[in-house]
Parts: sequence; C-alpha cells; structure tokens
Amino acid sequence: MPKPDVTVRERIHEQYASLTQSERKFAKALLENYPSGGLASITAVAENAGVSTPTVTRMVQKLGFKGFPQFHKALLRELEARASGPTQRRANWAAAAPDSHILNRFAEAVTHNLEHTFANVDLGQFDQAVDMLSDTDGRLYVVGGRITRALADYAFTHFQAIRKRVTHMTSSSATWPHYVLDMEPGDTLLVFDVRRYETNVERLAELVAPRDVNIILITDQWASPVSKRAKLVFNCWAEIPSAWDSNIATMMLVEALIAATQENCWPDTKKRFDQLDELFDMTRLFRKFS
Repeated sequence: MPKPDVTVRERIHEQYASLTQSERKFAKALLENYPSGGLASITAVAENAGVSTPTVTRMVQKLGFKGFPQFHKALLRELEARASGPTQRRANWAAAAPDSHILNRFAEAVTHNLEHTFANVDLGQFDQAVDMLSDTDGRLYVVGGRITRALADYAFTHFQAIRKRVTHMTSSSATWPHYVLDMEPGDTLLVFDVRRYETNVERLAELVAPRDVNIILITDQWASPVSKRAKLVFNCWAEIPSAWDSNIATMMLVEALIAATQENCWPDTKKRFDQLDELFDMTRLFRKFS
C-alpha cells in the first residue's frame, strides 16, 4: 500500500500520464470534489464520475492500491487528518515517536516536508503564478486566516515594495465584502488556508470566483476546499512532531514566489526600491553607518 504520508492527490498527479481517457475522467471528478468524491461505494463513485466500476478499479490499482477498499481507507485517513486539531495531531506523532531527541525528529520532518513540497511544484504553474503576481494592470489582494495571516502579512510587505496596487485584506472577515466589491476581472487574490480550514476563507473564494478574479491558493498537502475555486493551487507539506503544523515549507515557497516576482518586475522594482530608500532616509527609520 502507498506510504501514508503520500496523498491520493499526489498519486494521481504522479500517475496521470499513464491513465486512460476514462481513468482521467474519474481522476478529474475526484479532484474536483476531493476527497469526498471517493468516499461512497465503488458503484456510486463510478456513477457520479460517469465511468464504469472496472475503470475505477483499474485506476486505484495504478495508484498503488490493492483495491478500492484500501483506496477508500486512504481517503478516509486524509479526511480525518484535514479535520484534526492540535490535541489529536500531538497524539498521532507521540504514539509513533522514535527513541531519538525531538530536535532530530523535527529536523527530519522539516527536511521531508521541504523535499515533498518542492518536488510537487509544477514549474509551469509556478511561472503562471509569478505572471499573475507581477501584473500591475490588475490589483493584487492578499489574505490569510487565523494562523496564516502572519504569512499573508509577510507576503504583502514584500509584494508592496516590489509592485504597485497591492492590498492586504484585514483579518476581520466582516470587512471582506467591501474588498470584493472593488475586485475586477484580471485581479489576483493570493489566499493562504491550511487545516483546520476556515469557512470564512472558503466563503470569500465563493464570492470572488464569479468576478473572474485569479485565485492563487497556498495550502497544505491535504488541500483547502478553496482549491475548488482556485486557478492555481500550491500544496505545502506541514506535519512535524508537534501539536501544530509547520509553515517552513510554505514560507520557502512564498519566498521563492517573491524572488521570482521581483525579477519579473525588474527594473520597475528597482525604481521602487530606490524611491523607498529615499523615503526611509527622510524618515530616519533605519540607522545609517558611515
């Protein structure tokens, strides 16, 4: 059976080239309603996707499962993992913790997360995201949730220096309709949402989608429900020996996007940096050394 830390979604992406047309139809239906689209009986799952039960059986075997029951159990585990809180997460890793120092276990987990995250970044989608983040014809909006608002603030601070027309949406979801009111086709919304996924962030994506705004989602390996509305989705592996998930892989992806956007906007960005330095000198915000 596939390793438990490798999601069914990841398996589909790895094996997609080997799937037949009917198998790809099932894969597409599953990814559009993931993971719940595979949690019914094999007959119901096949009917909902408009394929035959043998098609479902063949595809799950290509993904490395012995049969549909194993595939079903893997999706159930993912669903449980997506909804787990800090207490359950801590219990999960503590029960299987090896007899080694927590610092070593932490370093091993973070290294694993980084490897999986960057191995699963599609370079074409990464370049698409950079083009959207660089496009000053449209406005860039940035938003995060209870935990991820710190990542959103970090991203906003850099993008605001790199390009014009950047808006950091407040942490109060009650104000979000005011931002949505001003969104226009071609604008970009950079969304951060990790487990336990926030219903207000999902609702925001629902409000934004009809306005033809490009939604870029940065989420974890299980994928926020916002992925159904997003144009581009980046999955960052997050599990560590803690009651909390790690944002290290997410931060590295964000910094890669920032660096690529900066290069994509150069030399306009250089002019902004030079003007910012002049303003900083006038405000005496930073200490100068002779």
